[in-house]
Amino acid sequence: MRTLTAIFIILALASCAGMPGQTTGKKGETTAFPTAQSLLGTEWILEDLGGAGMLDRVQATLAFPEAGRVAGSSSCNRFAGSVEVGNGTIRFGQLASTRRACVPAVMDQEGKYLKALEGAERVAMEGPYLLIYSKGLEKPLRFTRKG
Repeated sequence: MRTLTAIFIILALASCAGMPGQTTGKKGETTAFPTAQSLLGTEWILEDLGGAGMLDRVQATLAFPEAGRVAGSSSCNRFAGSVEVGNGTIRFGQLASTRRACVPAVMDQEGKYLKALEGAERVAMEGPYLLIYSKGLEKPLRFTRKG
């Protein structure tokens, strides 16, 4: 019984040891939890809206133009606001948005995207993807880096 317990502990520790650390900004380096500094100056394209996919030829983006700030396209309109990132968490402040009208399907996608950002709780990197986990969504928002 002790041998089995020891093996279990060793396997558990080994799996934790293989987890990647935080980014140092080197190209191609993967991280488990991006920092506010590592996101600074980056822009991302939303590829998957919590498992719902995205409309063709309608791009939603997320940019981190300066410390503590976020901006982007919500599908039809532009938005901007504050953001806090740290220790695997992400919180968006109130987002201001333009008020242009688009076709109903685009407006529906936009509403879901903004709601997901408002409910954001966790952030992670997995390979080339930025993942944002939000209240009420079974799957994360999945972004790829723009440009």
